[in-house]
Amino acid sequence: MMAETANAIQRVYVAAHPQLPKAENNATEIAAFIRELGLKAMAGLLSDDDFIYSVENRSIDLVVTLGGDGTVLRAGHLCAPYDIPILGINRARFGFLIEVGENQWPELLPRLLQGEYWFEHRMMLLTEQWRGEQQLGSWEALNEAFIGRGEDVRPIHLATRLDGRPITTYVADGLIISTATGSTAYALAAGGPILPPELRNILVMPVAPHLSVDRAIVLSEGSVVSVEVRTGHDAVLSIDGQGSIKLTNGDRVDVRASQHTVRFLRFQKPGYFYRQILTFMDQNPSAGDAR
Repeated sequence: MMAETANAIQRVYVAAHPQLPKAENNATEIAAFIRELGLKAMAGLLSDDDFIYSVENRSIDLVVTLGGDGTVLRAGHLCAPYDIPILGINRARFGFLIEVGENQWPELLPRLLQGEYWFEHRMMLLTEQWRGEQQLGSWEALNEAFIGRGEDVRPIHLATRLDGRPITTYVADGLIISTATGSTAYALAAGGPILPPELRNILVMPVAPHLSVDRAIVLSEGSVVSVEVRTGHDAVLSIDGQGSIKLTNGDRVDVRASQHTVRFLRFQKPGYFYRQILTFMDQNPSAGDAR
């Protein structure tokens, strides 16, 4: 487990998912509670310019998110480059990344004053799209990069290299390249292994492979995975389940460990992870939307 001594937290921003009912009111209530504890606190929506400005100028010490895992992912993308930790309060069905239940915050937030918390470090991935010698874009992912077919229900060919050396060509619906965090997201649904969250490894997992390697591969942190798309129809790249980026035949996607790390503030003991995930799998909360 990677942990560190808790630093004093004085300035908090409570950021809510903009589409949650009464989210802004709930964020204002939580911020008022934090101020009563003697800390500085602001409230708003995750999409507010004021929130983004506060992160980019490092004028806050902690972001408290109000929503589901999707909200935490969006906050992670914003906060990781500025090394600002995140504490999630659940307002959705999913909560693999979330520390505090919907009604637990009055009980747990006072522990910020006593320093009764620790920081958990989660690796991110850097993903680049190349067309020949031209880089078309780069993105960071906390969960995964997915390279796969578009709307046509036909597999695509994905010529995959590891550190410049060919390993295999997948004929599949797609390929998931994930962090340990992402091992409990799309990769888990595809039949991949569950990795401890602070493990700094890269997981390669095919989706519906046809007469291809069908096993997950776990790589070291320093590995670079390169995937060349070979297809006569639509193909896409998706980062952390966000909007699809169109790929054309011959495009290459390179994935490696990012220099940035997402820090989560935790009140629970480090062994929380397996207890929590087994509970979720027993309850199967996937019937609803996770904002």
